Amino acid sequence: MLPTTTATPPIVASEPSPAAPLLTGDELLELGDIGSCELLDGRLHAMTPPGAEHGRVEMRLGRYLDVFVEQHQLGWVVGGETGIYIRRDPDTVRGMDLAVISHQRAPDGLGVGYLTIAPELVVEIVSPSDRWGEIEAKLSDYFSIGVEQVWLVQPRTTSVYVYRSLTERTLLTSDDTLHGTGILTGFSVRVATLFGG
Repeated sequence: MLPTTTATPPIVASEPSPAAPLLTGDELLELGDIGSCELLDGRLHAMTPPGAEHGRVEMRLGRYLDVFVEQHQLGWVVGGETGIYIRRDPDTVRGMDLAVISHQRAPDGLGVGYLTIAPELVVEIVSPSDRWGEIEAKLSDYFSIGVEQVWLVQPRTTSVYVYRSLTERTLLTSDDTLHGTGILTGFSVRVATLFGG
């Protein structure tokens, strides 16, 4: 017989009850460590913690970007599911794997809460649990606030899609080189290098 438990169920549910009160981004921030989640139109949505390969690729690309941005004094690189406001009332806060924000877009710095300024670049690393419809929704949200490019990194196929809009994209394979544009002009890294090749 299985032991019984009186543990409180988790706050975050993948399909929240329609009757649950809507949360704001500020309220989400005050909840503290409740696990991986995003706020979509005021409702919490659970996110599966990424696996080791996801984390390794994120750190590797983040390191290359951070060195380049720091050397050229361009702005900031943020990672680790940094929250950014997409919409308000009700609030939508997305979590970005990596992002680059220039001094031009954030002359007064990034602040301490969720970002309210659109980065020039957002990087999303695809996990095995990600569904294509959810990825498309995130891409749409990022472009809706003024993000210039999204790099969609796919460890499973060792490839990167460079999105300039929802309909304009370029596929790079492990034989190609990923080049930065805009404020990241001059940045380059072999796609294979991101995956350890």
